[in-house]
Amino acid sequence: MPRYRVLTTKATTISTGLGGYNHEMEALDALGVEIVECDPTEEAFIALAPTADAVYAKGMKFTKRMIDALSKCKVISLGSVGVDTVDVAAATAKGIPVTNCPDTFIEEVADHAMMLLLAAHRRAIEQDRMVREGRWTEGRPQLLKIPRLMGQTLGFIAFGRVARATARRAKAFGLNLIAHDPFIDEQTIAEHGVEPVSLDDVLTRSDFISMHMPATPEAQGFLKGQHFRRMKPTCIFVNTGRGPTVEEAGLIKALQEGWIAGAGLDVFEVEPVKPDNPLLKMSNVILAPHNASASSRFDPARKRRVGQEIANVLSGRWPMSCVNPVVLEGTGLRRWQPISMERGPNS
Repeated sequence: MPRYRVLTTKATTISTGLGGYNHEMEALDALGVEIVECDPTEEAFIALAPTADAVYAKGMKFTKRMIDALSKCKVISLGSVGVDTVDVAAATAKGIPVTNCPDTFIEEVADHAMMLLLAAHRRAIEQDRMVREGRWTEGRPQLLKIPRLMGQTLGFIAFGRVARATARRAKAFGLNLIAHDPFIDEQTIAEHGVEPVSLDDVLTRSDFISMHMPATPEAQGFLKGQHFRRMKPTCIFVNTGRGPTVEEAGLIKALQEGWIAGAGLDVFEVEPVKPDNPLLKMSNVILAPHNASASSRFDPARKRRVGQEIANVLSGRWPMSCVNPVVLEGTGLRRWQPISMERGPNS
């Protein structure tokens, strides 16, 4: 008879490895855990919620109503960086820790950010089309109008893990680096070889702007048309963070009116992108389907991390990465990491 029950949905997720929970069970099997699936509806989840010792949140929105139905749940764990699919405030009110995977696919997203920056700067998609369409002689004149990359300035809005990894890559190309993040002290930013500046400095000084804000309520629609108006007309905007942090209408107008030169986007205000979205017809915009984190290690890494976090909590230990650490003192879980891992409440 299983000792613990982990409740999850059987909805399709962004995973490409749908087919069992072997990776999660590596950490959970010895604890006598069973993973039980329910249909991806509020009613189906609520019916089983009182039996759940833990929740593996995937495949749907986890609302306050669903979370309020949990009576003995010790943790809600996500296999993603973002936690916007879970009502964290509701979980916090019930004293339930919510965990994520903030450091599992940082390198992939940083690679993707640099790819979008470089491809947009060198007009890679347009150049490719010129060759395919027999417009060979048009390629060089287009690039003769573009400054070389070395010596240009890359500005970061938010300077968390992905931004720092992107900064390491950008240095190799000879870019000057500046960043605005009011939640990180200036010394930390400077230690990465990046100049801490105001938001307006990032907007007005940058030749490239890389957006990395998380999808918090405060960040919703953070960048608006007025901000794009402050950017250089030669600026290229890159977003591998979260689409809703940018007021897309403002970005579209900036591109249409020539306030900025182009964009590289992995995320959008509404996903999937609607067929009538003007961004789809812009030749100076490079698009990706919110897949910056994807690589061959994506599924195994995040699934193992979910299993490890649930195992930590069911074993009576603090999780490694808790997005609402205020609840931990009241859970009875013990703080266990003897060495700071520079993440989560154990730092």
